[in-house]
Amino acid sequence: MATTCNHLHTIRRVTPSALGCEECLAMGARWVHLRICRTCGHVGCCDDSKNKHATKHFHATQHPIIEGYDPPEGWGWCFVDQAFLDLTADKTPHNGPIPRYA
Repeated sequence: MATTCNHLHTIRRVTPSALGCEECLAMGARWVHLRICRTCGHVGCCDDSKNKHATKHFHATQHPIIEGYDPPEGWGWCFVDQAFLDLTADKTPHNGPIPRYA
């Protein structure tokens, strides 16, 4: 695991794409925790969830950085550099109540 990330320049202030995992909501599936893409705002489920939509979003788009989003947790992860990031000063706020499905 890296201690630095070469993709910090890709972090944007984003608008969440959904009030929960976008794909899970569409298919009626459950998730464990949420992640938000800090490039485009896609909200997907974590790798502990059955469908792993946040990781699938990375593979489809190559957007490198996600943020822990359930609740906004203040950490990020760079898929490319496999590095944790401190986002406590730049958390993405929820845009409404998040349903609980765990």
